[in-house]
Amino acid sequence: MAGKTEERHDALRRKLVDIAETRMAEGGLSALKARDLAKEAGCALGAIYTVFDDLTHIALEVNGRTFRQLGRDVDGALQGCADASPTDRLLCIADAYLTFALRETRRWRSLFDVPFSPDLDVPQWYWDEMDRLFAHIAGPVGECFPDLSPADQALMTRALFSSVHGIVSLGIENRATPVPKADLSRMIELLVRRTTGNA
Repeated sequence: MAGKTEERHDALRRKLVDIAETRMAEGGLSALKARDLAKEAGCALGAIYTVFDDLTHIALEVNGRTFRQLGRDVDGALQGCADASPTDRLLCIADAYLTFALRETRRWRSLFDVPFSPDLDVPQWYWDEMDRLFAHIAGPVGECFPDLSPADQALMTRALFSSVHGIVSLGIENRATPVPKADLSRMIELLVRRTTGNA
């Protein structure tokens, strides 16, 4: 009996995440509403909370799928430039990131819209997916800056990601000084090449 209950719970979890993924892809995190989810899933509102603590954890599950898709995109991009210089590999990663953000804007934005309160129990797999993305960047960063300590290489990895993310975010959101999307790649290239000393 317990096994069948667990199977039902697993099926409901997958169904809710599938629905949430579609809704977030269409309308972002704000499109995630408990009553709408329950109605579409054909379950009682309270049933959602038998398989998830809250809507934030459903959003995290969707974001986990988004991280994995982004990771596959980065893997594919790196296959095409495996023998390139570390700077060019960083540019391959940045281009894959920009392409994904432009193609899947609402899903990409939702990665950063989930509020991380101090008491939020973030699953370890979520951090693992983020670390996997940073590991792609860390390799060529280590080659570009061999004189830095491991701690500073890690900081440089985060700094480069934050810089590229800022360009992508401001470009897509048209905030501050709007940049034509065609110029975003060039901005990223200038940043990465100048930072790594490979102008």
